Amino acid sequence: MTNEQYQEAIDWLFVQMPNYQIDGQKAYKPGLDNIIKLCAYFGNPQEKIKCIHVGGTNGKGSSSNMLASILQEAGYKVGLYNSPHLIDFTERIKVNGENCHKEFVFDFIQKLKNIPEDIKPSFFEFTTIMAFEYFYQQQVDFAIIEVGLGGRLDSTNIITPLVSAITNVQLDHQNILGDTIEEIAAEKAGIIKKSIPIISGDENKAVKTIIREKAMKEEAPFIDATLLHTDLVSDLKGNYQRKNIHVVLAIVEELRKQGINITDKNVENGLLNVHKNTGFIGRWFEFSKDPLTICDTGHNQAGLEYVFSQLNSINRHKHVILGFVNDKKIDEVMNLLPENSEFYFAKPSINRGRHPEDYENLLQEAKIFYKIFNSVQEAYLSAKERCTNEEMIFIGGSNFVVGDFLEKNLKFKE
Repeated sequence: MTNEQYQEAIDWLFVQMPNYQIDGQKAYKPGLDNIIKLCAYFGNPQEKIKCIHVGGTNGKGSSSNMLASILQEAGYKVGLYNSPHLIDFTERIKVNGENCHKEFVFDFIQKLKNIPEDIKPSFFEFTTIMAFEYFYQQQVDFAIIEVGLGGRLDSTNIITPLVSAITNVQLDHQNILGDTIEEIAAEKAGIIKKSIPIISGDENKAVKTIIREKAMKEEAPFIDATLLHTDLVSDLKGNYQRKNIHVVLAIVEELRKQGINITDKNVENGLLNVHKNTGFIGRWFEFSKDPLTICDTGHNQAGLEYVFSQLNSINRHKHVILGFVNDKKIDEVMNLLPENSEFYFAKPSINRGRHPEDYENLLQEAKIFYKIFNSVQEAYLSAKERCTNEEMIFIGGSNFVVGDFLEKNLKFKE
């Protein structure tokens, strides 16, 4: 397999199937019928691996990577399924921090081209069965599966996990999941299964009640992670990670109850070595010190509130590079923008990327100092030229903005 053949296979996967990452809502295919047929066609590999299911609006990527790091420190072989990827498709499927082998991806795509015609899966359904099959072939001890979107109707909801977790519930993807926190919470609580312990990390009483009531209905033990107290810290530096640590510790405690050997030292070292053990980047990721350059993929209102609050706590002039996709409510973001900043708005490179000219009226109303760019890289080079070592650069607003930036600049850094 050549690099060209691999790229052709990936291009086929992205173009031929409905793909939420590229097409947005019209690619969303709710329901489990397709993934059930698809898994059955491949011999139901998800039934042959031990899974942990992690859902929630924000924090599920960070939490699942922290947990993977802890389990790796305990000597286990750990599969990790996250989405979306920032640079390369293989980031979605990892074993002990190593991206899925490109040869496997190429070979599996050839098999996908020959599935029965009555199965018409989405891009995410194809990716999900690919992860299950890879983890089975790699004989992982545990597979940590991050929910893609929502919960109840998400493709990953075909698994029967050892334990499930919902990090939190915030307003996001309202056009798909519901207009209120309560409606979205009910969708996310759909991952709760009969007798399977559920960890809840949300402090909102209404959300907690919905999750607890669904747990009672399913006779599933309910564990409130917000009641935990700890001084443990992680190498993932966002202030919001403190809440995620509570969720992870609650999962660990539940795994211990099930006879899985994880020492306190494994937990401490796992939290401190997430980046090293899993290769996880993009969450309050320090790209450089001179000038201080931070990336963060927080992209909904709650995520941006946390990120911008942390930015406001840094006493430096800021050069803030932001970009959004088409379904983003830009007016909500305008009310959150960090202080002491000048702004560089750019279009993410994907189809769903929104050009800043489309919402320039909102930028003018916000009375901020801003410039508009056709690409994230153009915005970054402009910010870098203006930024002194006493100031800082921030890149965010969307996974795809951070992905565009890292794809262009991480290789030069290395």
